[in-house]
Amino acid sequence: MAAPALAQVDVGRASLLRNLVPAQALETAATEQYQELLAKARAQGALASGDDAQLRRLRAIAQRLIPYAGQWNERARQWRWEVNLIRSRQINAFCMPGGKIAFFTGILDQLRLSDDEAAMVMGHEMAHALREHSREQLAKSQATGMGLSLGAQLLGLGDLGNAAARLGTQLLTLKFSRNDESEADLVGLELAARAGYNPQAAVSLWRKMGEATGSGGIGFLSTHPTGPDRIRQLEDNVPRVMPLYEQSRRR
Repeated sequence: MAAPALAQVDVGRASLLRNLVPAQALETAATEQYQELLAKARAQGALASGDDAQLRRLRAIAQRLIPYAGQWNERARQWRWEVNLIRSRQINAFCMPGGKIAFFTGILDQLRLSDDEAAMVMGHEMAHALREHSREQLAKSQATGMGLSLGAQLLGLGDLGNAAARLGTQLLTLKFSRNDESEADLVGLELAARAGYNPQAAVSLWRKMGEATGSGGIGFLSTHPTGPDRIRQLEDNVPRVMPLYEQSRRR
């Protein structure tokens, strides 16, 4: 899967390692885990109802971002996207394979995110799913644990569908590589810009994240570490996508 021809950011090709894990099997496992998480939150009275103002805000942002997802991954055109909000002080958000998005109220409240900044978080998380980073990381762990190689798939080693289902339980604890994070930053930046959200918000968002590092319970930063290099890369790429933002604002 190459980057779209019209992409303004340069992230190269997605890793072929992801082909070791069947996409459909992983997306099915992700959906099951997502539903389990929602059921647990509902039982604890922590799942926001459909008329919650913050949830409506998030779903409105998603509706603007999703139309541009298929440019980065053809499978995304068929995903059943879903956005939910969980009441928790935890500063966290994620998008699972197959387009299952969740935000925790902590990231909205404690960081006082503007709509532009919330769109950057959502775009970043969607980008992890679109670039299939979970699929790639799970493939790496399977290849290491089972002594697999890309050639093994060609030889008909067919247990990876079951492995994907088992590994689905690990999706919320995966740590992405520095390269994965860089890709997600840039793809998310472009998604949000095309949807009419100010690219400068990506810089202010990660500055806020950096300032919040000393606080407790920041699950987001355990898997998405911040730093000056990250902010510098975003600053370098904002001019590339600013015309997309300006064009969107004129529509």
